[in-house]
Amino acid sequence: MTRLNGKTAVITGGATGIGLAAATRFIEEGAFVFIFGRRQEALDTAVAELGPNARAVKGSVSNEADLDRLYAAVKAERGTLDIVFANAGVGSPLKLGEITAEHIDETFDVNVKGTIFTVQKALPLMGMGGSIILTGSSAGATGAPGFTAYSASKAAVRNLARTWAEDLKGTGIRVNVLSPGATATELAKEALGEEGQKAFAVMTPLQRMADPSEIGAVAAFLASSDSSFMTASEVAVDGGLAQI
Repeated sequence: MTRLNGKTAVITGGATGIGLAAATRFIEEGAFVFIFGRRQEALDTAVAELGPNARAVKGSVSNEADLDRLYAAVKAERGTLDIVFANAGVGSPLKLGEITAEHIDETFDVNVKGTIFTVQKALPLMGMGGSIILTGSSAGATGAPGFTAYSASKAAVRNLARTWAEDLKGTGIRVNVLSPGATATELAKEALGEEGQKAFAVMTPLQRMADPSEIGAVAAFLASSDSSFMTASEVAVDGGLAQI
């Protein structure tokens, strides 16, 4: 498939997990991809795997200067930008009664403020036919015990797409949310262990966790003209977790 032939994409959190799976799929479909993340070693490994149509920029979405460097690199090499996959995110559990200001700040700095500035700073490079994809979560719709800040931040991301679809009227740029459920990334496997993975699997009608490539495939659909009449939408790729 070459649905993304000649397109330029930015993927934040692109060195591992869902971001790397999306980068792989985008490149397979003809895109040139810039991945952005905080760990240089992971970025280097990812670019070596992705091949000549990938570049890496180190930085954090919660740091505006780092995002400026990212988009300067895109402009210098490619001139324009077609796709932004705002995928970087963090989340850790703290039950009600234990939540700290620092915990809230960390979660919202990356998941909400980072998403806002990832998109806002990309807009001068984007035009007609552009696609913005925001990573939501099933937790944004259902809530998740112990994940007050994370669930609230992902609910906020869902509303960003609704608001921005209005703000982007007339530009030809679409914005949609991709909301995964439990996904078997390397980080998730390490954090959950075998028993934890089984527990998450049985929560879904499909009785398993997603493979990151399954999320990447839907990201490619939202990035392509196949989804040309979609904006302000949420696509749940969660095995039915938040749907029943």
